[in-house]
Amino acid sequence: MKKYNFTLAASMLTVILLVVVYMAPTAFSQEDMTQVPTDGFAKLERPRVPFAHDAHNEKAGLDDCVICHHSKNDDGTRNMEESSEGEPCSSCHAEKRTDGGTPLMRAYHLQCQGCHKKQGKGPVACAQCHPKS
Repeated sequence: MKKYNFTLAASMLTVILLVVVYMAPTAFSQEDMTQVPTDGFAKLERPRVPFAHDAHNEKAGLDDCVICHHSKNDDGTRNMEESSEGEPCSSCHAEKRTDGGTPLMRAYHLQCQGCHKKQGKGPVACAQCHPKS
């Protein structure tokens, strides 16, 4: 009987450890995000955008990170095959651009509003995303 209990306990522990190891990267990816990052802006013109990352993705049925976190091809076009997850948008999109690239504010607006308009869901007006404090 003791050998059976030990084997069962060891099996359960193994399963729990596998689940924890498998889920850890997802759990720590962006679960703390409650607002759209503003680390590329010198001064904000409007209040920060509240954004519950996981809740948004669940409600929208998004499970592919590259949909929002695209990377860049050598010619400057979007690469929808490689994710830039974990990198701030400002690493590619500067606040002000003179090289013809997409400025940070426009990148956010194109990404969020563009998807909302395409899906026919979600906020698209300024005050809907940038609530007054």
